[in-house]
Amino acid sequence: MKVVIPVSGMTCAACEARVQKTLKQTPGVKDASVNLMMANATVTFDAGETSTDKLVNAIRETGYEASVPGPVENAIEDQANRDREQAAEFRELKVKAIVSGAAGLIAMFVPMLLHGSGAERELSFAMLFASLGVMGWAGRHFYVRAWAAFRHRAADMNTLIALGTGAAFVYSVIATIAPEFFISHGAAPDVYYEAIIIIIALILTGNAFEARAKRETTAALRSLAGLQPKTARVLRNEVEVEIPLEELVSGDIVVVRPGERLPVDGEVVSGQSAVDESMLTGESVPVKKVEGSRVVGATINGTGSLRYRATTLGSDSVLAQILKMMRDAQGSRAPMQHLADRVSAVFVPTVIVIAIVAFVVWFVALHTGEATTAAAAVRGFAAAVTVLIIACPCAMGLAVPTAMMVATGKGGQFGILIKGGEALQRAGDVTVVALDKTGTVTLGRPDVTDIIPVGSITEEDLLRLAASLESASEHPIATAIVRNAKERGIEIVTPGEFDSHTGLGVSAKVGGSSVAIGNAALMTQLGVDLAAVADQTTRLLEQARTAVYVSKDGALAGILAVADPVRPTSRDAIARLKSMSLRVVMISGDRKETAQAIANGVGITDVIAGVLPGGKVAEVQRLQSGGAVVAMVGDGINDAPALAASDVGIAIGTGTDIAVEAADIALMRGDLHSVADAIALSRRTTRIMKQNLFWAFIYNVIGIPIAAGALYPFMGIMLTPVIASAAMAFSSVSVVGNSLRLRSFNPS
Repeated sequence: MKVVIPVSGMTCAACEARVQKTLKQTPGVKDASVNLMMANATVTFDAGETSTDKLVNAIRETGYEASVPGPVENAIEDQANRDREQAAEFRELKVKAIVSGAAGLIAMFVPMLLHGSGAERELSFAMLFASLGVMGWAGRHFYVRAWAAFRHRAADMNTLIALGTGAAFVYSVIATIAPEFFISHGAAPDVYYEAIIIIIALILTGNAFEARAKRETTAALRSLAGLQPKTARVLRNEVEVEIPLEELVSGDIVVVRPGERLPVDGEVVSGQSAVDESMLTGESVPVKKVEGSRVVGATINGTGSLRYRATTLGSDSVLAQILKMMRDAQGSRAPMQHLADRVSAVFVPTVIVIAIVAFVVWFVALHTGEATTAAAAVRGFAAAVTVLIIACPCAMGLAVPTAMMVATGKGGQFGILIKGGEALQRAGDVTVVALDKTGTVTLGRPDVTDIIPVGSITEEDLLRLAASLESASEHPIATAIVRNAKERGIEIVTPGEFDSHTGLGVSAKVGGSSVAIGNAALMTQLGVDLAAVADQTTRLLEQARTAVYVSKDGALAGILAVADPVRPTSRDAIARLKSMSLRVVMISGDRKETAQAIANGVGITDVIAGVLPGGKVAEVQRLQSGGAVVAMVGDGINDAPALAASDVGIAIGTGTDIAVEAADIALMRGDLHSVADAIALSRRTTRIMKQNLFWAFIYNVIGIPIAAGALYPFMGIMLTPVIASAAMAFSSVSVVGNSLRLRSFNPS
């Protein structure tokens, strides 16, 4: 059983790691993944050994708040609720940052103005109460969460802030109440009230920017969720009525006028139009819709009017499924996150030890010199506080998930649905792209490619005869011929005396003439001479096209060539994949001659033909055994075993079929350029993740020693707690800002 539990109060990678470790150690839990950005825990557990209530209690025992998830919500409504929560969090942090910032400026400049006025002692007490107010209101959550972590024998970012500012406050209170103690020991009774206020203000400012930036990482989801109209126009008793979307039921007839956004998914019952499905597939060209066509909610109707029957509503709609898939992906963890987890597990305790060491080193170094004990303690104390304040586990916790959230959202805008962090990261390592032929390189449906009349008959008449005869057949080739005739506006006549010749073709009366259509064996059986078209037949076979012969009154009327056409973009897309240093292989169940002809046409040199679905799995494994990282691209139906066996399974879809369980990545657009887009997005995201982790680590590796005073003996540089707090706030914001650069990703 799997459950997603909301968790609040987590602020850094150490928080995330602690909750995850606790859940994994809970009896009955098979796997647990905690996501700082999504503020939740995804837990897979044995319902016979534990329960959701026990899991929630386990999280609460770590010092964080958790709640039993309510009934399953529509992903669109769930996203809207999350957006409101994020907006409220940002507003609260902004107000606290502004107020504490203003208080900090007053605390900084007023003592300058009153210096030498004799009111210094009164001012110190005023500053004491001001800093206490800021700590108790704006910074209250730092101390509450630090105390909760301490009670559970843990430490996190709040611990560092609380220790640093708390120690500075206690020191300042003693200096205010008993200044003579410091004077008698040769140390100035300096206070840090303004530093405390400014530190809290700067950290809150960083948190506010961070919250705003984190909200931007879900901009794609927010825009998708906002696309669904709030109302729908339906037919009730043959009268058009506008109703709230919640009142719509399956089977209602929805009326959509030109330029309007479709409210729900459905099937067209009347009307004709072109619908802009770019929000779904990333493809800007409108898609023609006629009676029987499927339409998707939130897409935009063109110039025609449509009436369609509502089919899938709420959480079953395509838009809701897309949002759920994207949210699930954002809630997962990329393998690269494990590095941050390992560091975070020991980060805060290590920083506390370094702060203690910094205090001891400064105290001993100065005390052995001319400084008094108190003066040495003051300098050591300042160094320890600076170390505590500058350390930032937040940046490490945000490095990977922020990049992943932006990437999955950006992918969704281009019709690339990535099912998790592992798939996102792994796609960038791909070295071989294995393509199924039918439905992947080709369109996946037979179509008429050539019309070759013989004698005085015209192309139109030849197609009319063939389509009229085939209109009584359900064979895929017959369907292709009839569809082609309809698209050309050719009138189809109902045939008479219809006769089917198993394995050969069909014959009937069309307009008073005896017409037959089928393969060469049928024509031979009917005594029709094919010598005149021998050269054309050979050419068609070389091009992997099926020759269908048409006879009229015992004489050959012409040939129709039927084939599964290559997708118009396949050749360019395959060239693009090759330009990305990827080896492209085509694996097909078709005969070798047909597969080779298609491969030659699109620029593929590696062809594996005549294999069954099980054989495709073996071929994928053979490639992997040679050291290749294989992405298998197929239609997600008969290719499911190969998709599952590959390192990255990519299902190429049609815009509405997104539930491809075997695939790691689902492409909403039937275009191989999306494969290149997905791999390019993965490569860029991986680079951003590595950059984020590098800067998060290097910031702490360099910043903490400098804060401890490592440069002071050589360059005289010593950071103050205020500068340290500004640097700490900047580190988190810079990591999130770097992730947001992925929003500029443009596959074109």
